[in-house]
Amino acid sequence: MVHDSDSGTFIPFDFENLQAQIPELKQLDCELEVHSYEPSIDSSNMHPRVWIQLAETIESAYANYDGFVILHGSDTMAFTSSALSFLLENLNKPVVLTGSQLPSGVPRTDAKENLITAIEIASSYRNGKPVVPEVSVYFEYQLYRGNRTHKVNAENFEAFASVNYPPLAEAGVHLKFNRTAVKSLSEGTLIAHKNYNPNIGVLKLYPGISESIVKNTLNHPETEAVILETFGSGNAPTSPWFLSAISEATARGLLILNITQCVGGSVELGRYETSKSLKDFGVLSGQDMTFEAAVTKLMFVLAQTEDASERMALITTNLRGEMTL
Repeated sequence: MVHDSDSGTFIPFDFENLQAQIPELKQLDCELEVHSYEPSIDSSNMHPRVWIQLAETIESAYANYDGFVILHGSDTMAFTSSALSFLLENLNKPVVLTGSQLPSGVPRTDAKENLITAIEIASSYRNGKPVVPEVSVYFEYQLYRGNRTHKVNAENFEAFASVNYPPLAEAGVHLKFNRTAVKSLSEGTLIAHKNYNPNIGVLKLYPGISESIVKNTLNHPETEAVILETFGSGNAPTSPWFLSAISEATARGLLILNITQCVGGSVELGRYETSKSLKDFGVLSGQDMTFEAAVTKLMFVLAQTEDASERMALITTNLRGEMTL
C-alpha cells in the first residue's frame, strides 16, 4: 500500500514499480518477474474468484519458475493461503505469501524485509529440490504453513501466529528451516482446482445466544454447511431447543463442522457431556483447524462433490496438513 495524498488513505500501489520501490531486490541471486492484476485490490475485498485467478496464474507459469511469491494485504492473507493450499493439489514448489503491517514507502516499513526474505525462501533449493514445497506465509522472521496461519495482531509487526503447528522456518542471520515440519514432495503432477462453493454459514456461540439466531443460521435455504464455533474443546449449550435445532439440521443433511473458538487446542467431541450430543447428532470435528482453514476447506469440499458421504469423508480427512488427526 502507498499513501494517497488526495484521499488521506492507503491504497494499492503499482506493482510494476516494485524494484524501484525496493532496489535491494537487484542484489538477490535469482531472476525475478512481476505479474500484477488489474485492478489491484485491498485484501478486505478478497473473493474466492481471486483465489481461482491466483491458482490459474500459478498453474500456467508452473513449469517456468522455481517458486512464487504473492504480495497480499495482511487482513485476509490467512484465508488466501489456506484456500490456495486446497486448490493447488500435488504442489511441489514454494508458494510464499507475504505483506506488511506498515505500507511500502513509510520509513519504518516491514515490507522490505518480508519481501526479500520471502523471495529467498521461494528460491531456496537443496540438491535440486525445493526446501519448502508448499503454500506458506512469511511474516516478521517466521515462516508458517499457510493453512495453519491466523492473523493475531492488527498493530504489531508479529501479526501472524501458528499456534497448533510449528514454524517451517525462522529468519535470523541465517535461514533455519524446520525440515521435519515441512511437507514431503507430492507424487503426481500439479492439479489446480477451479471451483469454490461459498454456500456456508458461520454460527459463533456465546452465552445467551437466542433460539432465533441459531435457527435462522441453520435454516437458511442456500446454506449447505455451517461452521459451529464452540467453547473450549468443542462444547456447546445443552438447552433442549439448541440440541433440537442441531439434530433437525443434521437430519435433513446439513453439514456442521465444529471448531473451537480458542486460538490453540483441538475439538474433542464427547470428551465432555456438553459435546457428546453434538457427536451423536453427526456434527463433524474440525480437530485443530483454524477458522480460515475451516472456511476455505468447506468451500473447496462442497465444490468437489454433491454426495453427502463423500463430503463428510473429505472434510474429516487431513488433505493438506491443515489439521492434526
